[in-house]
Amino acid sequence: MNIFQAIIIAIVEGLTEFLPISSTAHMGFVAHLLGMNGNDEYLKMYQVSIQFGAILAVVVAYWKKFFNFKNLHFYLKLFIAVIPALVLGKLFDDKIEAVLGNQIAITITLIVGGIILLFVDNWFKQPKVIAEEQITKKSAIAIGFFQCLAMMPGTSRSAASIIGGMALGLSRKVAAEFSFFLAVPTMLAVTLYAVFIKTWAEGTAHQAKGYEMITANSINLTNFFLGNIVAFIVALIAIKSFIAMLNKFGFKVWGWYRIVIGALLLILFLSGYLH
Repeated sequence: MNIFQAIIIAIVEGLTEFLPISSTAHMGFVAHLLGMNGNDEYLKMYQVSIQFGAILAVVVAYWKKFFNFKNLHFYLKLFIAVIPALVLGKLFDDKIEAVLGNQIAITITLIVGGIILLFVDNWFKQPKVIAEEQITKKSAIAIGFFQCLAMMPGTSRSAASIIGGMALGLSRKVAAEFSFFLAVPTMLAVTLYAVFIKTWAEGTAHQAKGYEMITANSINLTNFFLGNIVAFIVALIAIKSFIAMLNKFGFKVWGWYRIVIGALLLILFLSGYLH
């Protein structure tokens, strides 16, 4: 992976991580367009490691919320909500990684998710929860389980948790913001696991921890730091823009986007133009 490719992937991560359109799917497809091997272990690790930049964007955008240490209920709800992802993510890690290379399956999931988004606004018209403080611990863990649906690449963690929140009575804005908040412990855990604990290419002559890949040479190290910086800047812009668009247009625009992009990619994959 050269620096240009690393920057493009980071831009895609920053743009799509908090939108209901699946960052995993978009990074995978863009990597294909850049001529990269979707099954390359370093590429997979890089895509996870630059989520750290996106995490920082949420913390900076909502710093008053994250550094209000008097609001212990906020931290408790995030802790409860992240448990399902930590447990199920560890149990199904190998199966999730196997699907990452199946672009057809990811594309179909992208389209199906888009169809669902077309109807979300009509399904949940009368929210009862209009502030984060009104979210109960029971609702928090339920949203955590909804988030786990995104373990199927192409689903979108953001879409799964936001729709889950709205199904539990949260307004669109509150559901979106809680999804952002929940992303911090979830993605931090995934990133730390990928960089410091997981052994990539296990059982081969090239097996290594994530940090060993990152520090293997100056290019990898530069890609890691530059990728996180780019992802941070782009995600910071995307977060604020998404809330504004969500309030104005709802989810339908994102649904049509997923369907159109998914259908186009599916045609290209099935016809052999992309493989």
